[in-house]
Amino acid sequence: MDKLQKNQIFGLLQQFVADKQSISAAANSLRDVSRTTIDNILKQRWESISDEMWLNIGKQLGWHPIGQPWQLVHTYDFKLLVAFFEDAKAYANVYAICGPAGSGKTATASWYARTQKHVYHLVCAEYWNKKMFLSNILRQLGRENTGYSAAEMMEEIISVLLRQDHPLLILDEADKLNDSVLYFFITLYNSLKDQCGIVLMATDFLAKRINRGLKLNKKGYQEIYSRIGRRFIYLRGTNKKEIEKICQENGISDPEQIAEIYNEYEGDLRRVERAIHKFKRKNAQKYELATLQVDE
Repeated sequence: MDKLQKNQIFGLLQQFVADKQSISAAANSLRDVSRTTIDNILKQRWESISDEMWLNIGKQLGWHPIGQPWQLVHTYDFKLLVAFFEDAKAYANVYAICGPAGSGKTATASWYARTQKHVYHLVCAEYWNKKMFLSNILRQLGRENTGYSAAEMMEEIISVLLRQDHPLLILDEADKLNDSVLYFFITLYNSLKDQCGIVLMATDFLAKRINRGLKLNKKGYQEIYSRIGRRFIYLRGTNKKEIEKICQENGISDPEQIAEIYNEYEGDLRRVERAIHKFKRKNAQKYELATLQVDE
């Protein structure tokens, strides 16, 4: 890892610590990163910091090790998500937003959490139990997350959020949570009503699951449905002009290449990102070959 890359991560870390308001909070929010490591980086004592640690920190802060950072384009769905995030944050509202896999939900939420104070983006996982769910929220809050019971962790989460100015909790991939963990949403809502915004994000499986639970009169589902305002907000998806803009902002301007990317992306922006990287590598190889031929 060269000095330029380290300086890029250094700048991101400075901003991250400033947002978290302390080195300890920043360290608690990052996986496998100690307070001493962050302190050494900020004081530019880099000799003892391995490339693996630089990479670990960089990836968690949104840094891209290969080429230029991915440029987010303000598509219709991006603007819609940000509008609901801002409303939830400002007015402590609660929303459930659905969009297909690869629609840009996570990238937008991650960007918003990195650029706004007191916004916590949690990507949920199927294997989480109650304590893992609460532990990960505490990590996002920059608090110690070990050695506590589930009740103590919940009390700490509520205490921290109640002391903050317009906090927002984004629960991404909420459809992956099992019922016993999803019920914690009800507790969070009840304890933080009018004090903290909450946004659930998922594929439309969340809407189908809750609607099915309502029909079966399953425990907790009426309460969840009521607290999200009895509606789901659906993303529109990207159109051809937006795909063209994404390609152009990320280094692909050839109309034929853009057309191929659009025809094959199947509504999934992850496929767009992979295709752009493929064409950028191919274009770079063509350039290198042309340069060699000129030199000869």
